[in-house]
Amino acid sequence: MSRPALPGDTELRDRVRGLDLDSKIRLLTGADLWRLPAEPRLGLSAVTMSDGPQGVRGTGDDPAETGLLAPAPSALAAAWDTDLAERLGELFAAEARRKGVDVVLAPVVNLQRTPVAGRHFEYFSEDPLLTGTLAAAVVRGLQSQGVAACLKHFVANDSETDRTRYRARLDERTLREVYLAPFEQVLSEAEPWSVMAAYSGLDDGTESAPMTENARLLREVLKGEWAFSGPVVSDWAATRSTVASAAGGLDLVMPGPDGPWGDALAAAVRAGEVDEQLVDDKVLRLLRLARHVGRLDEPGPAPVPAQPAEEEFRLLREVAARGTVLLRNQEDLLPLTPDSIRSVALIGPNAVAPYLQGGGSAYVPAVRTVSFEEGLRAALPEDVRLTVHRGGDARLRLPYAPAELLADPGTGETGVRADHLDADGIRIGGEVRATGDWTTYDGFGSETHRVLLRTVLTLTEPGTHRLEFGCSGRFSVTVDGEEVLAGDDGRGVELVLESSHNHPPLRGIDVEVGAEGRRLALALDLTVVDAGGYGRFVTAQLRHAPPGPTPYEEIAEAAAAAQAADVAVVVVGTNEEVESEGWDRTGLDLPGHQNDLVRKVIAANPRTIVVVNAGAPVLLPWADEAPALLWAWLPGQEAGHALADVLLGRTEPSGRLPWTLPARAEDVPVPDARPRDGIVDYTEGVHVGHRAWDRAGLVPAFPFGHGVGWTRWTYESVALSPSVVSPSPVSATLPSPAGGDGLNLTVALTNTGPRAGREVVQVYVEPPQGGTDRPVRLLAGFATIQAAPGARVTAEVHVPGRAFRIWDGEASAWRTPSGRYRLHVGGSSRDPRLTTEVTVDDGRLHPAV
Repeated sequence: MSRPALPGDTELRDRVRGLDLDSKIRLLTGADLWRLPAEPRLGLSAVTMSDGPQGVRGTGDDPAETGLLAPAPSALAAAWDTDLAERLGELFAAEARRKGVDVVLAPVVNLQRTPVAGRHFEYFSEDPLLTGTLAAAVVRGLQSQGVAACLKHFVANDSETDRTRYRARLDERTLREVYLAPFEQVLSEAEPWSVMAAYSGLDDGTESAPMTENARLLREVLKGEWAFSGPVVSDWAATRSTVASAAGGLDLVMPGPDGPWGDALAAAVRAGEVDEQLVDDKVLRLLRLARHVGRLDEPGPAPVPAQPAEEEFRLLREVAARGTVLLRNQEDLLPLTPDSIRSVALIGPNAVAPYLQGGGSAYVPAVRTVSFEEGLRAALPEDVRLTVHRGGDARLRLPYAPAELLADPGTGETGVRADHLDADGIRIGGEVRATGDWTTYDGFGSETHRVLLRTVLTLTEPGTHRLEFGCSGRFSVTVDGEEVLAGDDGRGVELVLESSHNHPPLRGIDVEVGAEGRRLALALDLTVVDAGGYGRFVTAQLRHAPPGPTPYEEIAEAAAAAQAADVAVVVVGTNEEVESEGWDRTGLDLPGHQNDLVRKVIAANPRTIVVVNAGAPVLLPWADEAPALLWAWLPGQEAGHALADVLLGRTEPSGRLPWTLPARAEDVPVPDARPRDGIVDYTEGVHVGHRAWDRAGLVPAFPFGHGVGWTRWTYESVALSPSVVSPSPVSATLPSPAGGDGLNLTVALTNTGPRAGREVVQVYVEPPQGGTDRPVRLLAGFATIQAAPGARVTAEVHVPGRAFRIWDGEASAWRTPSGRYRLHVGGSSRDPRLTTEVTVDDGRLHPAV
């Protein structure tokens, strides 16, 4: 299907034809890391892009720039609320304008196929419909304010292991019904102005190609069937070819200014290897994007206030609180009544150091952060005693060496000295920094060949001290002149793509210190890494841990504090070592000794609330023992305020799980997504997430869609609205399953609990048995309602026609198999409260008789 000519396209095509070939091709590769080239002859100003999914990071031009840090996408998905998602999109747009950004590289609509995926927190859900519905809302919010969304990563890019090289092998039906489905839904419902092609590729059994070269999906499906009119942007440094990518449907190569297009593409056009009309179409798509965001023939977008407004902080707080999932609440321990509390013990490694955001491209330097301790202290009455106890460190890596231990060997002043050296070893510049964190140090000129870091480390506390060093590329580390670590990795951009420069391997040594103390001369000699469009940098980390109590001693101290308090709040979870772009997790266990900590605290105090601060599933072997259990996600900058709102009953934790929480690692349907011989094989087919759990008949710790909130709901009746049955047949020739047909359900329910609350009414379709292998049930629609205690309300839930269709590979079309379909209505995938039925006959939906 071809999109009709868009308004203004004729005039834009005339502009494009007025440019020479080299000028047109120059526009198709980034001018730098984040900006596209300008072209005054077209009236085109530079279009600026920025990450990301958890906030708008900006371009990095100002190293001190901060921004609004939102809850992770999985936290937003847990609210199951499209209005809330759209409001967050509007906030992202305001933040983008504040930073001069035109295109936000979000949302991410890849699926949480396996719980160990490194970017799991960055995705919305394991379910295609929930993902597509909420992502469309974010796109609408962004683009309503004139800021473009960039939908990513197209497609089946669900693993971080060898992410730039592997190929996903999945059949056409699985691709269409599961992995393309959220992209198609967002394109249909929100029309994003750009799409990003993934690093990985597809292997369909006959052809294996990276997504940047996949003509079938980029040109035939995305631009043809779905009539996408904007540019397809490469993931950063993903483009490795000239002719194949240009002919395959890619439109913009990022970053720049270098890359495989430029002069090579111009030569390919002149040689007849690439049609110049393809180049013209790419420029036209770029101009459409520029027109959308006010960078074509316009003075620029309207300015916004330079500083975030208080209502923006309130929205981030609301998203974090409402996305919190109350998994368990025995004897209505929550919410707490402040008047009945005189002391609270806040316990856990994540209570001391909350994990607010995942690592990688989603990272945002926050304008402010509110810790759990700060949030509770501000919310509790002044006469309530609040104590904080770590209960053991959950991190494997040591803290960065602090400033007070470090001294410039030349001046004796606090810090680590960096000398910039040219190729002959002559000093040409330098600076001093306070701590041992030199992760991705850049900003030096092209003549700098090496960076020499030197400091004197002074240790005074008697006992065994631990030092760790981490560097990337080519380097040498010496302690008192003796080499303890060296590396000879000559790669450039590949270091960035695998995120090893942010998470370098560590080498540790023990240092014995007597009563007289000890001084060590440290030197880290680093060769500059040239990463092309990502810049030139070095990476160095100096970490240190003094003698201290063992984890078991800390756990015992925390349990004693819990026993002495009226209420214990234990915050456990993951950290920056666990959840990040660049690597996948190796398991589902909580890091460190956190399971021991939780069990000891629960045993010490029957009024214990356990809060899980993690974006992706972790195993909770003590879940049935916890009096109250909350999942608080990666909650962003307002973490402390949001948790206090939940604990003290100011905001209901009305979240519902957007994925399945396993009870045992061996039950997980897709335990990992590591490539085998370069292939990630999607052998489970259409049975992804909760569908796979249903198919296997396995019992998770908590099912998809679960959450109990503050109150109780009685589901009373379900009916098909008078206009529920589409008068037109469900045609197998429809180009997309995302049409507006289907049916509407009216669900009546009553809040029979003691408090006002929200309920997420979920509808699951159970297809007829026999014939084509189909999910036991699949999410087909949902609605979020709220009511006062005792109030009766109705929820209107639309079930689209795509919920009944399957992809017919032989016909290359959508088909609706005939038979009787059950519609289950309830509070989770495993909590059916009401059931109704419809039949399909000759592609038409009818109420069951």
